[in-house]
Amino acid sequence: MSAAAIQRKAAQLGKLVVRMTAKAGSGHPSSALSLAHLVTYLMYRQMRHDPADPWQPTADRLVLSEGHAVPIVYAALADLGASVGRDPSTATKLTPADTDLLRTRASVLDGHPNPAAGVHFFDAATGSLGQGLSVAAGLALAARLDGSDRRVYVLVGDGEAREGQIWEALDFIVDHKLNHVCAVFNANGQGQAGLVSPQQSAERLAAKLTAFGWAVTTINGHDPDAIAAAFAEFPRPDKPLAIVARTIKGWGVDELTKGNWHGKPLPEARLAAANASLDQAVAAYKDGDVLDGPPKPPAAGAAKRGDPRRVTWPSFHEVMADAGLAGAVEKNAIGTRRAYGAALRAAGGLLPQVVVLDGDVSNSTFADMFAAAHGERFFECKIAEQNMVSTAVGLSAGGYIPLVNSFAKFLMRAADQVELANISRANIKIVGSHAGITPTADGPSQMGLTDVAFFRAFTTVRGDDRASPLAWFFHPADAVAAYHCTRLMLELPGMCFMRTHRPDVPLLYAPDTKFEPRGFHTLSSGDDLAIVSSGYMVHPAREAAALLARQNIRATLIDAYCLPLDGERLTEALQRAGGLVLVVEDNYGGGFGSAVAEVAARTGKLRVETLHCQCIPKSTRSVEEMLDYCGVGAPQIADHAGALVRRAL
Repeated sequence: MSAAAIQRKAAQLGKLVVRMTAKAGSGHPSSALSLAHLVTYLMYRQMRHDPADPWQPTADRLVLSEGHAVPIVYAALADLGASVGRDPSTATKLTPADTDLLRTRASVLDGHPNPAAGVHFFDAATGSLGQGLSVAAGLALAARLDGSDRRVYVLVGDGEAREGQIWEALDFIVDHKLNHVCAVFNANGQGQAGLVSPQQSAERLAAKLTAFGWAVTTINGHDPDAIAAAFAEFPRPDKPLAIVARTIKGWGVDELTKGNWHGKPLPEARLAAANASLDQAVAAYKDGDVLDGPPKPPAAGAAKRGDPRRVTWPSFHEVMADAGLAGAVEKNAIGTRRAYGAALRAAGGLLPQVVVLDGDVSNSTFADMFAAAHGERFFECKIAEQNMVSTAVGLSAGGYIPLVNSFAKFLMRAADQVELANISRANIKIVGSHAGITPTADGPSQMGLTDVAFFRAFTTVRGDDRASPLAWFFHPADAVAAYHCTRLMLELPGMCFMRTHRPDVPLLYAPDTKFEPRGFHTLSSGDDLAIVSSGYMVHPAREAAALLARQNIRATLIDAYCLPLDGERLTEALQRAGGLVLVVEDNYGGGFGSAVAEVAARTGKLRVETLHCQCIPKSTRSVEEMLDYCGVGAPQIADHAGALVRRAL
């Protein structure tokens, strides 16, 4: 291999970049060209991978955190004849001609990396900047658990390095000694609107990375010999490697190096001039070997995984006893967060691919029960929720089933990361503890109040099989429900979110009660109206039903523990209850009430009202006081329900 071969291949790929973006009429050729030599060296010489089998689990991985620069990777994949397609059985070879369809509906080549579109060379959707290094951390953790020496390379933009998640990931990688991760910072000095801040200059980046505990080398990112020398130092036994590569935005195309061309393709009429410019850029490298042929192959082998749908779970009582909660069950007072922790511990013994991440609150989420039993598969992420979610995406891409834990409120910091995880179709399970207003004395800064509406939005979107939602939402009301909903999350592919609560509550269900996707349970029957609730609020709703009974108002009480709901079956149940419906929840609007109202709107035969948190909470000394303050206590539910019935007379 020679520097001349790298230079010529970089120019060849550069021609494809400017052509495909010109044909698309959009894209980022200048950013892609700044990575031309780095991508060429990585994909043709450094990485151990088989372009024909991007599903090979032992292959080295490339995470393009700087997702808008993806045309240069597409160019290399097309030149290598990489397999693309949603399924290995129907995969086809990508050709240079296919790149003319960049950014079209018919193409697998989305505007930013998107494995779900069919380019499985990528492990995660990127493009919302700052997330790729965290994904790489997850891939590296998965490799470690598999006993694989798989190496993970990440391309990060210099402007992107302003994102705090980058530095969360840098910390995490050092904490966990993930020395098989190599972070390459593309220091071309330009952002979208102008130059990057001096704080993101190559010199400052190198100094910061050194301070964070990384081995750092700064190179000319267009010098093949310098690139080769830098990668020769990887992996290091003592610390992860960061390469700060000084590059030129628009390298090789004279016109694209002048002014601000970020996100602007050349017109097709100027392609000939661009090609001539690229030829001129490598005119001195006419002789030497040719960079063709396959890259280094990956090692053989793959880790074995169990099927979550085929394991036999212990009984509810066995799981609680094993976790030391038999006394709490006997006293009939156990919170859903504790029951979840016990179920999580049991899952770790049943399924070796279950891994758990927590954000420094494991003794509150009760993920510490899993850590005590399966410490090698528990990853403490500290107070860095964005990194935690994206790391889980990497673990999922590595074949594991990650369960991500924090307070429901804190998880909302990672809303963007959750959305990108869904675009990736990552098989991750997210559990928000201390949900709703029951943390009381802690006040609103600790309460999950918008999480229901946010996660519920994903349940309204169809998944790839067109029959399941993009994500499932579970909201157990007691320990039995929490146990069964945890099992369901592991059995269902794709994202699941579950809410758990701090207060201890009595058991509502027999241990062998059946819980299922789209399911709900009718806890009491009446023909005056239906009260629909979920989670903790089922308990004050039961009290409200008793208060209504004293007024001779017979209420059906439904525990809607899952979203999306079986709309047809729910409609039948609500009609049997008289067609009047009150949905009660201890969060802001847009959640279960909206879901039930949409079901009702499809039939036109139901009248639905919602009662949710009426104000921003404040600290109180008791749950009852908090419910009253926010307008969702049992007496208020009963008053609202009674008024609804009287108005209908």
